[in-house]
Amino acid sequence: MDLFSTIVKVLIIIGKNGSKSDDKCKAQGILYSMESFEFVFMAQLMTTIFGYTNNLCLALQRRDQDIINAMRLVSLTKNQLQKTREDGWEIHLNKVISFCNNHGIVVPDLEACYVPHGRSKRFVQQVSYRHHFRIDVFIEVIDLLLQEFDNRFDEVNMELIRCMACFSPRDGFSSFDKESVLKLATFYPSDFSSIDLRSLDCQLDIFMEDMRRDNDFQNLQDLSSLSMKLVETKRDVAYPFVFLLIKLILILPVATASVESVFSGMTFVKNKLRNRIGDEPLKDCLVTFIEK
Repeated sequence: MDLFSTIVKVLIIIGKNGSKSDDKCKAQGILYSMESFEFVFMAQLMTTIFGYTNNLCLALQRRDQDIINAMRLVSLTKNQLQKTREDGWEIHLNKVISFCNNHGIVVPDLEACYVPHGRSKRFVQQVSYRHHFRIDVFIEVIDLLLQEFDNRFDEVNMELIRCMACFSPRDGFSSFDKESVLKLATFYPSDFSSIDLRSLDCQLDIFMEDMRRDNDFQNLQDLSSLSMKLVETKRDVAYPFVFLLIKLILILPVATASVESVFSGMTFVKNKLRNRIGDEPLKDCLVTFIEK
């Protein structure tokens, strides 16, 4: 958005003086699309949405991010998007019109029948410009994003992550909350029976007393470091239910966040040449996949 005028100038130069006719045509086509109300509307909407979600994206990518604060940021971002959906239309529209006026882009009559830019109107519902951009674009895009938030951060997932945060060893287990940790174990009914939960209840008291007395466990930053230290000191045997719960927590991110990368990797293994493979080729493929 800040470089819009500069980009237009470059496209004009290419469109007029490009060394190849193909480059000229591409530059002219891009410029035709960019100098439209529709393009500016979408670009401004993307700028607004990315602005609201950027802090959350950065927070979720940081390995040292406090989970509780990250989940709070999820709720705040969802609330802001909902607020924008309900009250942000006029603000957004004014930004788009102001931008168009500053760059000589024609603003259509919002009450006129919508005609798609560069496409036939035969395949478009007969609605006004205002209806199209407000209902079919502005609200629909935000609704899709809010739905994605709900899918990825539903109440169960949010509660699960909050409980996980209460088992963090950072700052000498300062965020430890026994009730939340026990609640976390109830999410795994196949691994913790009612008898196991009672054993875990007592085991946690002894475990935390042990952790706070031992200086080797005072500077740990995450659960993976805690699990390795437990194995190193053979406390994984002394506290089997605690160690089991830690293992289940550590497996969870692999089962959720990395699914897309796994399927991406599978396309490397299962290509056209390897759709039908026997035992030995399969072993070779798996080795290649693991190395990748």
